Amino acid sequence: MPLLDLLSFPFIQRTIIAGLILGLLLACLGVYVTLKKMAFFGDGIAHASLAGIAIAILAGVTPMPVALVWSLLVAIFIFYLEKKVKLSTDSLIGILFTASMALGVVLMRFTPGYQPDLVSYLFGSILSIQTFDLWLTAGISAAILLWLFISFRSLTFLSLSEESAAVAGIKVSLHTLLLYISLALATVLAVKMLGIVLVSALLIIPPAIGRILAHNFKQYFTFSIIVAEITILVGLFLSLQFDLPSGASIVLTGTALFCLATIFKRRTA
Repeated sequence: MPLLDLLSFPFIQRTIIAGLILGLLLACLGVYVTLKKMAFFGDGIAHASLAGIAIAILAGVTPMPVALVWSLLVAIFIFYLEKKVKLSTDSLIGILFTASMALGVVLMRFTPGYQPDLVSYLFGSILSIQTFDLWLTAGISAAILLWLFISFRSLTFLSLSEESAAVAGIKVSLHTLLLYISLALATVLAVKMLGIVLVSALLIIPPAIGRILAHNFKQYFTFSIIVAEITILVGLFLSLQFDLPSGASIVLTGTALFCLATIFKRRTA
């Protein structure tokens, strides 16, 4: 079917709008993720959300809100343990996400029959996004993006050096907690699009390409956002045209762009 005909369907329109919103959100957060070397955080939160999804399916309610609340609690707990336990953040994330995922697997054992919702969250199914999902994504994304805009200077300072940020009077603990919460919410929102297995890729690949191409911090942000949006649009187009899994198509598109950016940088260096 021609692309213009596909665009007339409401579920395709919801897919594109949700994809563009999430691309913008994840690209902006991804800049701070790469600067603070927190790539494992997004992956951990995505896997931890399985328990929330399983609880929702077992209870017969919509999975997304429960997964958001569960991941929010995990993020806050990680922040709390960082202050109380002499373990690295990666170690804490590894313990909590494996425990949470294990809980999800156990709960799935009590869920009878085939569960298409669970499969879509594991591997991504952006084409199944409903109007409620779109409004939820738009609302939470708008709140996070507003906070990122207001806190741009503080977050940038914090990402480059926590010690210098503290000396400059920035509330390091508060901004770190809010960053963890924002990452948790954004990651779970994107799980519907990319799946638990692949979601962290969109936090990492566009900012990685932006860092390769950029000459200053403003370009870093700009290139990251542009690459994220191109990745999602091209990935969705390939998914629709060739009947491919949407999440995998988006991630492979981003990986191809990363390879092209690396080659371009080497030739122009």
